[in-house]
Amino acid sequence: MSKTDGSAGEATIMGTFRAALQESTQVQQRISEQDIVALTQLVKQLIATLSSGGKILLFGNGGSAADAQHVAAELVGRYRLDRAALPAIALTTDSSILTSIGNDVAYEHIFARQVQALARPGDVVVGISTSGQSENVLNGIRAAKSLNLVTIGFTGADGGQLRSLVDFCFCAPANRTDRIQEAHIVVWHAICENLERELFGP
Repeated sequence: MSKTDGSAGEATIMGTFRAALQESTQVQQRISEQDIVALTQLVKQLIATLSSGGKILLFGNGGSAADAQHVAAELVGRYRLDRAALPAIALTTDSSILTSIGNDVAYEHIFARQVQALARPGDVVVGISTSGQSENVLNGIRAAKSLNLVTIGFTGADGGQLRSLVDFCFCAPANRTDRIQEAHIVVWHAICENLERELFGP
């Protein structure tokens, strides 16, 4: 059997690619003008936060944890412009903190404890959960609310419990986790581009 032989035919493989690309594009096209207006307000809030010396704390589970790290890297490093670093922390990266809280306290408090330890007045806290139901994300947002911090949620479909907890929420118009995550990162890249342009010039 050659390396190219297998149970899946070439047409099936190509069809899977086409279907995935079409579905992802359709989700992004369903992002409404109302969503864009709300996202514009979100960007203005982040500009105000960063301009006044605040920082952005982000967290989520699984692919959403990776998105939190991705966005923090775009802000601390760079997106498209060579410019000063912007303060952002992904609360998903310190394995000792995550495992100690998970083991000694409870897994549902891995983000709340970090918010309590690291957040300061003027910061923004971002919880990412494609279902809007992840208890550790909800608790992280609740901890931020108890500190009177601005909160942002990134979720999908109807937003779950997360939508009603946060000050700003983007609900990707999809039910599948992968399509929600794809919409999230497109929106985050647009946010990063706006932040760079507004804070550092075109």
